[in-house]
Amino acid sequence: MKGDEVTAAPLRLVVRTPNWLGDAVMALPAIAALRRAQPDSVVTVAAPASIAPLFDEDTGGGPLASMTLAASPPESQSLGGGRFDAALLLPNSFRSAWNARQAGIPERWGYAGSFRRLLLTRPVARPSGPVHQSTYYLELVRGLGLDVSNGSERTDRDQPSDWPRILVRDSTTHRAGQLLERHDVRPGTRLVGFAPGAAYGHAKRWPPGRVAEVMTRVTREQGALGVLVGASGDRDAGREIESSLPPDVRVLNLIGRTDLRMLMGVLAHCGAFVSNDSGAMHLAAAIGVPVAAIFGPTDDRVTAPLGNHDVLIHQVFCRPCMLRDCPIDHRCMKGITVDAVFDVVSARLGRSGDRMERR
Repeated sequence: MKGDEVTAAPLRLVVRTPNWLGDAVMALPAIAALRRAQPDSVVTVAAPASIAPLFDEDTGGGPLASMTLAASPPESQSLGGGRFDAALLLPNSFRSAWNARQAGIPERWGYAGSFRRLLLTRPVARPSGPVHQSTYYLELVRGLGLDVSNGSERTDRDQPSDWPRILVRDSTTHRAGQLLERHDVRPGTRLVGFAPGAAYGHAKRWPPGRVAEVMTRVTREQGALGVLVGASGDRDAGREIESSLPPDVRVLNLIGRTDLRMLMGVLAHCGAFVSNDSGAMHLAAAIGVPVAAIFGPTDDRVTAPLGNHDVLIHQVFCRPCMLRDCPIDHRCMKGITVDAVFDVVSARLGRSGDRMERR
């Protein structure tokens, strides 16, 4: 210290994550960009309990602290205990801005809208037109005047530096390997993951009978074992798939039987992944598993997995309708054939080999 010069304390930043798993994964590049742009700041990620384990893995961008937002104590009280100088609010809700203000955080940054502009100290105008959700979060960081380029002249969904990335820790993959062995899955077994559910609604779900057909062909023609994953609400779809399989086709049904960290470990062992538009789809893509992403009523331009993956759609006049339930004949999903899905999975297995064997 020279003369009257005072060294300023590092800025204490908290990032309030989105509430849904898929959105949280798509926000990872924005969080990493903030971390790079504020290298001297202490950055903490505040996430709901359902997605907080995501940030126990290596998500890129440098060191992050994390805090879990549970129902008790109230979110504003939890945030207030962190004595943060600024909050980056990734949810668009009025409540997230209100909680940050109630927590006494002096600087509150986020997109304007939802009647919360007056609660923000640095409101940012939302991008015009449809943009990918990951770009949407990156543009918020850019709108704060921070450099999000990561050394590239462009920042968009076509740049690998702007793709979500999760490096699953060895301890997590080891635990998942133990789980698989307890279910008589030998090391070296080729695995293909299947996520037949979707939280948004039934319209996003490819027919379970077709999932069973792909699983049957993957087993018979590729010698792979199908692994069903998902939340407890997806159990009915899992049972329907199991009941549609012929007797010689084995499946490992882990639906509702894994926490988020265990799910990430299981995905890291897979050679390919078949999924509807869901959080598990984005999780697998960020981990680096080749994904066959099946899209029906939702907009693949906005929520497709980023990276080298296969997006399957059947274009009809009514998509993307964004409806939870189809009022007609579900033609957008039924038009996606078993052959189309199997062919991309088969090609990926041929290129990628077996992830479990390589670990």
